[in-house]
Amino acid sequence: MGDRTPRDEPCFTIGVVARMLDLHPQTLRNYEQLGLVVPRRSQGNIRLYSEREVERLRKINRLTQELGVNLAGVEIILRMAEQIESLQDELNSLQAQTERRQSGAQH
Repeated sequence: MGDRTPRDEPCFTIGVVARMLDLHPQTLRNYEQLGLVVPRRSQGNIRLYSEREVERLRKINRLTQELGVNLAGVEIILRMAEQIESLQDELNSLQAQTERRQSGAQH
């Protein structure tokens, strides 16, 4: 996740995100305190959430509200999902390397 995209740009304040997701701002602060989300801070120390963070909060909300997963379980699920995504990226990269080598060997 070293490459920054527009989805990573912090642009939503805690109040806006709370309204978007129909959550109380204190809930968002609790998620931050638990390390489930890490909003950036403006120069005035205002929490700013990116689109990616909002997506993550939607996942957290879905897991807790719709599926009844507790926050410890949410943390494990999110960590495993990130590991799977990372492994998939690595696999895609290795497949691309293999395809380049095979096409180079054919010429």
